[in-house]
Amino acid sequence: MDNRQLRAFVALAELGRYHLAAERLCITQPALSKQIQAIELQLGTRLFERGRQGALLTANGEALFPRARELLTQHEQFHQYQLQVVKGEAGRLALGFGLSSFHLAPQLVAAFRQRFPQVVVGLEDLPSERQCQLLLAGKLQAGFVRLPVPAPLQAQPLLSDRLVLAAPRTMALQAENLLADFSLYPLLQLKPSRGRGLSEQALRFIAVQGLRANVVQQAEDIQTLLALVAAGIGVALLPQSIAFIAPAGVDILPLSGEQTQWQVGLAWDPQRPDALRDNFVQGVISSPLALQGPV
Repeated sequence: MDNRQLRAFVALAELGRYHLAAERLCITQPALSKQIQAIELQLGTRLFERGRQGALLTANGEALFPRARELLTQHEQFHQYQLQVVKGEAGRLALGFGLSSFHLAPQLVAAFRQRFPQVVVGLEDLPSERQCQLLLAGKLQAGFVRLPVPAPLQAQPLLSDRLVLAAPRTMALQAENLLADFSLYPLLQLKPSRGRGLSEQALRFIAVQGLRANVVQQAEDIQTLLALVAAGIGVALLPQSIAFIAPAGVDILPLSGEQTQWQVGLAWDPQRPDALRDNFVQGVISSPLALQGPV
């Protein structure tokens, strides 16, 4: 029984009159009769008793009717969902983000899901370099990354982040004395394999300022670096956005000069058609939230 026949069976069962069922289906009564006869021939059983009272379900018809109506409802629901998917209003959206977008990305995702509640969003914390690899491989649909991005990826700038020095509060350091005494402080670093962009930013800052670094330890993630700083092990060059996650006992001291600032944006691969991703990108670009963040 195909969907056309299923609709005919359910319509006649619900309305009990051929002319009413035909009107609902926008077909003629003879056409409806042929469809019902074809169903009965296919199943090898009568589904309706024809009489002066119209079309009444037989025992077999009564048994099949609830399931037929359920299947028809499911098909109609699937059709509606299919249309939503094609228009980018339903489905699954795989996104990446990093520390610089730690505050902004969840807000933009929440605003998007208010508009498109049928979308399931996956949000994964990944270094920018890894996000770009996954975008090119089609494993992510969009990502909040450090700019610029490699071709053929496209990006929309959203905010700026900058380097700060995270120091133990017990050191009571002053911003104006940082650079003069920089080599005196034990420096903690993020392993380049865990955050190449941040590592290279810190190295460029040290080089352009003519500083000497006393590196004593490297860590796998920024949370570990902050824990080491809070424990008084040393200082670390980190993004200003650590303010969102810094533990008690850590002072965040601003830095100025060259190589202290970078842009963060939303990146995607325009060579991969994706209506859902495009709806998200347009929502981000037009959102006033995109104007917020560290500057």
